[in-house]
Amino acid sequence: MIPAAYVLLRRGDQVLLQLRQNTGYMDGHWAAAAAGHVEQGESVLAAARREAREELGIDVAATDLEPVTVMHRTRPDGGPIEQRVDFFFVCRTWTGDPVIEEREKAADLRWFALSALPEPLVPHEAAVLAGLARGVVPAVMTYGFGATEGT
Repeated sequence: MIPAAYVLLRRGDQVLLQLRQNTGYMDGHWAAAAAGHVEQGESVLAAARREAREELGIDVAATDLEPVTVMHRTRPDGGPIEQRVDFFFVCRTWTGDPVIEEREKAADLRWFALSALPEPLVPHEAAVLAGLARGVVPAVMTYGFGATEGT
């Protein structure tokens, strides 16, 4: 099981997204402005704070990370067995101005209204963003397990 932390910066009804490039995963897709794997010995809150600092150059307090959902996902394409658990947080307060810190991995960084999200989006992240746009995000979501899953 591979854990990851996602930080969705919010400004009113807008969310900050990055356009992925040169990562080997979903390049050319819009995604959370800060996200990444939890490192060994690191808590998911520490990972979220680290990713915000590394990718956006901002400081986020753990108390400003609002849990949104936890997503258990697998590969929907029938590839090798892979299990992931993603922790999504909304953050409305931070210190510093968000900028692209890893220019080799992000081609763009922009604010989007939840009612006018760009395409293409990383599919599992799109599911969370759609819930935020509707104002209803389940505490636990699943992705990639087929039509009978409870997302």
